[in-house]
Amino acid sequence: MKNILITGGAGFIGSNLALKLLERGYSVTVLDNLSPQIHGENPEKTSSLFISIKDKVRFIRGSVTNKSDWEKALEGQHVVVHYAAETGTGQSMYEIKKYVDTNINGTAILLDLLVNKQHEIRKVVVASSRSIYGEGKYLSKELGVVYPPHRGEIDMEEGKFEVSFPGSSELTLVGTDESSKIHPSSVYGITKQNQEQMILTVCPTVNIAAVALRYQNVYGPGQSLKNPYTGILSIFSTQIKNGNGINIFEDGKESRDFVFIDDVVDATILSIENDEANNDVFNVGTGVATDVLTVASSLIKNYGMEVPITISGNYRLGDIRHNYADLSKIKNKLSFEPLVGFQQGLKKFTDWVNTQSVQEDNYQKSIQEMKDKGLYK
Repeated sequence: MKNILITGGAGFIGSNLALKLLERGYSVTVLDNLSPQIHGENPEKTSSLFISIKDKVRFIRGSVTNKSDWEKALEGQHVVVHYAAETGTGQSMYEIKKYVDTNINGTAILLDLLVNKQHEIRKVVVASSRSIYGEGKYLSKELGVVYPPHRGEIDMEEGKFEVSFPGSSELTLVGTDESSKIHPSSVYGITKQNQEQMILTVCPTVNIAAVALRYQNVYGPGQSLKNPYTGILSIFSTQIKNGNGINIFEDGKESRDFVFIDDVVDATILSIENDEANNDVFNVGTGVATDVLTVASSLIKNYGMEVPITISGNYRLGDIRHNYADLSKIKNKLSFEPLVGFQQGLKKFTDWVNTQSVQEDNYQKSIQEMKDKGLYK
């Protein structure tokens, strides 16, 4: 399986994966539309992500929503790593058709071709997301394992940000394993759930191995500093570099599992090369929860730039409170071990940001879009 197609392969994760696969002797094809939201208006000259793979891979500028682009990209391939997607939980709540067209319908075109046309594909790896879990997994003294429902606007308006469960006292957060309840709280999460289920359902029926990787919050050198809709480390970094203050939603104690790009690439290659991964799902993270206030404070410290932090109590409908990965399965089955801790990875990320030109801070524009739709309070 030497020929690998990466959809969205000019993006952050895809380009890093492409370069590592090339090092390992694979032939890589990339299908990517070079979205201005990620790559800017003149990607051939200004997108470091695209430039990093240019002339090293077979590149097709096209869209996963276009059947002929898929047909061209699939020719002669053995493995598909499917990254191409609209990303961002907030934006997905008001650009619903765009997210469904790309994430669900684009995947449907791929599967139609795999079922109905001649090809050499033997494995499909799809980028799923921790967002499919919605709120994380908790322990209740009274009830045992529980999966809290999505938080209501009334509670959040009153500053009650922690999740709760009927009939239970205070809950204890634990790692979310792959058998945990799937109940996404955003359109983005729903589309990721659909992608994963479609691929895991259809591919084995035509003797194609399928793997779904539920990535946590991926970060590291090279991620887009232009995109104001997703990537909290990038968003905060651009704000700090512009000398702007940081508005922390809720009470700053909401947490995520931040996983470094090199670990994500290593886990993905394991899923490609190891048959133990076939027809299964795996969390990819660090197994450690880091709260948003710690993220903001650590970035400010690393950059050595003092900007005000405001813990505002603002919130976005569709956001979850906590989620971090239980990695038992991927460790036991694929021998994956994350090697980069958060502070170490953050230093690598901020050192890289310091070498980049300061991007325009468009975050307030993205927030205003949500506010206009009644999704930001």
